[in-house]
Amino acid sequence: MKIKFILLVILIAIIGGKGNVVKAQDTVRRVFDIGKLDSINSDILKEKRFLQVFVPQGYKAGSTAKYDVLYVLDGGNWNTGLINKVQQFLEGEGYMPPTIIVSILGIDRSKDLTPTHMNDWKTSGGAAKFLGFIKDELIPYINKEYPSDGDNTLWGHSLGGLFVINALLNEPKTFKSYIAVDPSLWWDDSYIQKIAPGKLPALAGLNTTLFISGREGKEGESMRIASMDTVLNKMAPVGLTWKHINYPDETHSSVRLKSIYDGLKFSYGWHNGQIEFHPMNGIVSKDKPLKVWYFGDTTKAYYTLDGTPPTSSSAKVQPEINIADATKITVKQFTNRSRYDKMKSGDFIVEKTLSPVSKQKNIQAGGFHYAYYEGKWDSTTNFKRLKPQQEGITTADFDIDKLPRKNDFALVIDGLLQTKEDGYYIFVLDADKDSKLYLDNQLLIQWEGSYSNRTYSYILPLKKGYYPFRLEYLHKNEDFKLKLSYLTPGILNTKQPIPIPVDLQYQAR
Repeated sequence: MKIKFILLVILIAIIGGKGNVVKAQDTVRRVFDIGKLDSINSDILKEKRFLQVFVPQGYKAGSTAKYDVLYVLDGGNWNTGLINKVQQFLEGEGYMPPTIIVSILGIDRSKDLTPTHMNDWKTSGGAAKFLGFIKDELIPYINKEYPSDGDNTLWGHSLGGLFVINALLNEPKTFKSYIAVDPSLWWDDSYIQKIAPGKLPALAGLNTTLFISGREGKEGESMRIASMDTVLNKMAPVGLTWKHINYPDETHSSVRLKSIYDGLKFSYGWHNGQIEFHPMNGIVSKDKPLKVWYFGDTTKAYYTLDGTPPTSSSAKVQPEINIADATKITVKQFTNRSRYDKMKSGDFIVEKTLSPVSKQKNIQAGGFHYAYYEGKWDSTTNFKRLKPQQEGITTADFDIDKLPRKNDFALVIDGLLQTKEDGYYIFVLDADKDSKLYLDNQLLIQWEGSYSNRTYSYILPLKKGYYPFRLEYLHKNEDFKLKLSYLTPGILNTKQPIPIPVDLQYQAR
């Protein structure tokens, strides 16, 4: 009867595990979560243990891709179904990567999850063996049979949360992150709080994260989480990043939802996940310092100006960084998992400034000249040797969306750009792969961006006058639209680029 009951629970978990999520800004696409039912014969536990494994939606058999693994205690749809949905949301928002989820289905949670025996709990005290099963049997099995990268998170609620903190103290190298949701730290007269002082020093330098959630009010206080805070505040070693949140107006069950979201987000510490500063590159005049504006999340972001990789001891990124000479600015955003740290550099050179050309008699204002070419092109294409399918002027009513094709075309825009002020100009370009922007035949920007890195920028000093202008826009991906704008000296401090006015665009008559 016991085996039949287990199989019934598994069947319910599989059926209940089917669901759908709507991809960001997509009301049509639906995704179904169907985990693989698996099992492992444990020599340590002397029994067969069942599990359900969910691989990321984008995984394809035979792929070399590897993924972090999230191990869920008290598995089954009650916990894992909720975790699946929240994980997919966090992944879609860029707060964590695609992840394998292993739902560990329970048999006797009183035995598996408790570190000591209590007389009122007849089977209690089996956590050491259960932890040994996870560490020495389950994790090696998952690493062998599934595309795991060996970077693991352990999630548990209630007695499962108790087990999570016990695992952190006794096997701190087994998981990278530990998430304890409303943990039962009252267990055995606060046993965990008593052993913690002797165990915490072993965590030094491991760069591990611990997230603990609880509830406000008397019921929350009864879990005795506050006493664990006291221990951690006094003795948490360098290398253990931890956080405790008490949620108001939640029950022991409902606290799981917010805890999953906040716990997973904290365990990665990605913040918005992007490094964005403008201008990205450019030419600096020694007698005219310039500012680089940082638009990303400054949390755990550091920079250097000599090209060396930043460390956590480097200068902390500020919204504005001053550049006064030839500089290679390098920004690094640190996360709670070093493999996901991000770094980005920009080069600012000291070079002879461009010289304006004489205004030609046969040019007129009102737009640049454009030539439209159909086909697939790359950065090596010489459009001067090709005959365009269409030509015209980028007048005020010019609309790139009205060109014959939506994809696989090139648009070459050229002419003279008039500048009416001396000083720094910043050119800002959203484009598509291999698109190029030239000024006076000097390449300023070659666009090699992505969905998360669409905007490129370049700063340089210009004098009043006329400059040969050329933009080669190669359109391949319908999602990547052309957007060209600039900042002139008079509006530089607004940080709000504007389109180049048509009356400053010249073309040959």
